[in-house]
Amino acid sequence: MSQKNQPMEEVKKQYVCMALESGNMAFIARKVGVSSSTLHKWVRRYRDEIEEEMQRENETTLSVPSSSHDL
Repeated sequence: MSQKNQPMEEVKKQYVCMALESGNMAFIARKVGVSSSTLHKWVRRYRDEIEEEMQRENETTLSVPSSSHDL
């Protein structure tokens, strides 16, 4: 993949993340200005990668120790 296309790939992944988090692909497609079929294609392409990233972020968030004054 060329360096020039890399930012667009990141945008696509962000849209996939939004769709997976919301569970409403049609709404997200309308919101970002792409067709539902295009967003579905991106989800098929990037789903595994995005879900892994989301799991890592959740694990990191959950594993942050609370400070003693939060008790």
